Amino acid sequence: MVKKILKGFGIFLLVIIIALAAAPFLFKDKIKQLVLKSINENVDANVAFEDVSLSLFKSFPRANVTIDKLSIINKAPFEGDTLFYSGELNLKMSVKELFKSDGEAMELESFSSVDGIVNIIFNKEGIGNFDIAMKDDKEKQASDSKPFALNIQNYSIENLKFVYIDEGSKIKMVVDKINHTGTGNFAASKLDLDTETDALLSLDMDKTNYMNAIPLKLDAVLGIDLENSKYEFKDNEALINQLPLKFAGFIQLVEAGQQYDLTFNTLTSSFKNFLGLVPSAYKGDLDKIQTTGDFKISGFAKGLYSETTIPKFNVEIASNNASFKFPDLPKKVENIVIDTKIKNETGLMNDTYLNIDNLSFKIDQDVFNAKANIRNISENPLVDAALKGTINLGNLSKAYPIKLDTPLSGILKADVTTKFDTQSVEKEQYQNIQNAGLVSVTGFKYTDENGKGMNISEAIVQFNPSTLNVQKFAAQTGKSDINVNGVLENFYGYLFNDQNLKGNFNMSSNQLAVNDFMTTEEPTKEGQRPSEAMKIPAFLDVTLNAKANTVLYDNLTLKDVSGKLIVKDERVTLENVKTSIFGGIIGLNGNVSTKTKVPTFAMNLDLNSVNINETFTQLDMMKSIAPIANVINGKLNSTIKVSGNLDAKEMTPDLKTLSGDLVGQLLSTTVNASNSTLLSALDNQINFIDLKKVNLNDLKTSLSFENGKVNVKPFDIKYQDITLNVGGSHGFDQSMNYNVKFDVPAKYLGTEINSLITKLSPADAAKVKSIPITALLSGNFSNPKISTDTKQATTKLVNQLVEFQKQKLINQGTSALGNLLNQTKDPKDTAKTTTPATKEEVKTKTEEVVKDKVKEGLNSLFNKKKKKE
Repeated sequence: MVKKILKGFGIFLLVIIIALAAAPFLFKDKIKQLVLKSINENVDANVAFEDVSLSLFKSFPRANVTIDKLSIINKAPFEGDTLFYSGELNLKMSVKELFKSDGEAMELESFSSVDGIVNIIFNKEGIGNFDIAMKDDKEKQASDSKPFALNIQNYSIENLKFVYIDEGSKIKMVVDKINHTGTGNFAASKLDLDTETDALLSLDMDKTNYMNAIPLKLDAVLGIDLENSKYEFKDNEALINQLPLKFAGFIQLVEAGQQYDLTFNTLTSSFKNFLGLVPSAYKGDLDKIQTTGDFKISGFAKGLYSETTIPKFNVEIASNNASFKFPDLPKKVENIVIDTKIKNETGLMNDTYLNIDNLSFKIDQDVFNAKANIRNISENPLVDAALKGTINLGNLSKAYPIKLDTPLSGILKADVTTKFDTQSVEKEQYQNIQNAGLVSVTGFKYTDENGKGMNISEAIVQFNPSTLNVQKFAAQTGKSDINVNGVLENFYGYLFNDQNLKGNFNMSSNQLAVNDFMTTEEPTKEGQRPSEAMKIPAFLDVTLNAKANTVLYDNLTLKDVSGKLIVKDERVTLENVKTSIFGGIIGLNGNVSTKTKVPTFAMNLDLNSVNINETFTQLDMMKSIAPIANVINGKLNSTIKVSGNLDAKEMTPDLKTLSGDLVGQLLSTTVNASNSTLLSALDNQINFIDLKKVNLNDLKTSLSFENGKVNVKPFDIKYQDITLNVGGSHGFDQSMNYNVKFDVPAKYLGTEINSLITKLSPADAAKVKSIPITALLSGNFSNPKISTDTKQATTKLVNQLVEFQKQKLINQGTSALGNLLNQTKDPKDTAKTTTPATKEEVKTKTEEVVKDKVKEGLNSLFNKKKKKE
């Protein structure tokens, strides 16, 4: 009997499990249609989801509807913006709700959202993106039946990100990592909703960050009156970081807006409440900090929030004669006074004002005070502020745990007042701005994370109505010293209205090492975002007149540097920059721009009497333009125009992109051919010229370069009475293609050839006065290939001399030929010379004798060893 019962129960249980497993397939389409209907009849936006699924196991004994990756995308005027997204939205209901007939609403008992995003945006016209409910004309077309009804008992939100952006007020608030639960019977018209919330709050106003991931926590019981849309704070406690607050009162939704009647205050009055606002990373263990005095925050908000009004409110922050001391630090901060009010007494936004009536503290004997008043905030904010006091910067890290690798030092003194309205700043109506006072820093020392130190011996800034006058700025860093003075204009326009920062400064230095002002970047780690390329700030509009006795740049030492630098529109323009270097003077005009993705530059250089060898070996760009110049000793006058791209990281010229031209004149030069593989190889092949004796004085040459190639305009060089014509091109990769043409006088071809030439008639001798020889230079500068047409040129000369002598001897007859044969005959040869008798024999014998005589002379020229110096 028992076995039958157990067997029957097992069969029943199996049927139930099968039914639970099969139900999602039976009801899935129905649920999906209900979800679509609910969305389409209520939301005027683009809605999408990946899938809708039903499970009877996930929330058993309730049915669970899961909507995966639900997104609501706005239409115009916020087209494309995401209003809401949920990675997973779960709706829970009783299983019996699945069996309701069409037209009956399914009652939802709870819901949960995981990994959600809510973006609330107000544009500059004050229009919000959340108004996506169907308009009246569309509501009339909707079905009278509702797919779902709310009978919520509990809900949960896990990892929600809420973003609020007001483009008109330039406010951005982000509440991230929101985890929230609520329990209450929403089926009742009145209920108590028990909630728990924690999140991280960040707040930015006009590009300034005021809060960064501040922890929030609220445990509250909210009394909810659904019929009257009224929400009341009952038992509750909030924590802003570690500052405890308690709320009382209510918020009610009315036809005109929202009605507020709230009060709040700190639960205790200890000054530790104030330190509770400070992120824990900066204050350490709050319990161990010794404090005296009180700290209170209290306030109220009462009235209607509507299109034209806001609630009247008053927030008071107060502390009197408080102090704190960290247990591990020697200094104490005392006499702390805070008296601040944020108030609105009329309900009109523009009547909101901030009063900092007193903010002061003391460390040792140094006292610092600040006061400020800001009014008319929504139309034309009026600012009235004053700072006065002294701070020993070295005491800051002794009184507060500031995380610095090297402690600060120096004395800051301030006595400044300022009064202005933002419209005057925007319109540059400086007559309406009242600034006065001085800020000074002496003995300031600081070392950054890269180990680079800055010592400011003295800095004094005077505040004037329209400008900041930098009376003195004297500093040392690394090997550099700088002294700066000048005027900074439009400081408030830059600070409050995103206008350009204008200025005109003078700078002097005994020695300036450029490397002292460069940032040393660590290699980018795998998976880490690469560092950004150097950019000239777009907000700068500054002129700098600079002088430096010595400037150290890379491996160069520049003397007597002077000139003007203009920084504007992401470009640095250099005007009349001069420096003594390489034994001469270099003048420079041009610009560097980082406005485009790839930085560019364009320069005009004027080189006056610079050392050729140093210039073309120590400057990489010049070395690429004229790699052969390192063999020349002497001076150079030159003008160079060059432009191209810059390497984005190193800000050095990209040689492949260079274009421009160079015109130069050589002065007092000599050639050291042994320094060049190319010239040494050429010297070995050309016997009639000693390259060490080539005179390049006053040689003028010009060249142009583009796309990695340098074209040299042909120019002439004189060596004694030999003329050399040089022209061709080479690449920045050291490849070359040059022609060197020699016009060689015949007298360099030996005494035998000359004796033959002297026997020619004056007219014939003039025709063989010199011969052209061409050398072709290819390969590259370190491995040159040289070929000449010496053989072809000498053969041509032989043929020419043969023809001249032949005609002369034919004309003179056999007696002349016999004399020539006797001259040619070897003295040891006793054989009898036979003189040709016929004209044809004379012609043939003449050609043989002349060829032998000429070849003998040429061989003596080209086969002899060259004399060495």
